[in-house]
Amino acid sequence: MRKQLEERLEQLKREFSSGQKLLTELEAKQKEVQYTLLRLHGAIQVLEEELAKNQGDSSKPDSVAPLSLDTESFSAIPNSASS
Repeated sequence: MRKQLEERLEQLKREFSSGQKLLTELEAKQKEVQYTLLRLHGAIQVLEEELAKNQGDSSKPDSVAPLSLDTESFSAIPNSASS
């Protein structure tokens, strides 16, 4: 009986470790996607402003909705985005 409990304990520890690793990978991917969205949003805003300047106020381009990102999750902005 003790051996079965020890084996089950080891199995659960491996599953827990695997889950922690997966969670860490997903959190890193989430930060990468948030950073990419933030960059794209900024680029869209710049282009919209340039189009508005060139076209005048008579025909404003459709504006992009404000981006709602948890910017506090960015501890540092990387020098280059990894693909």
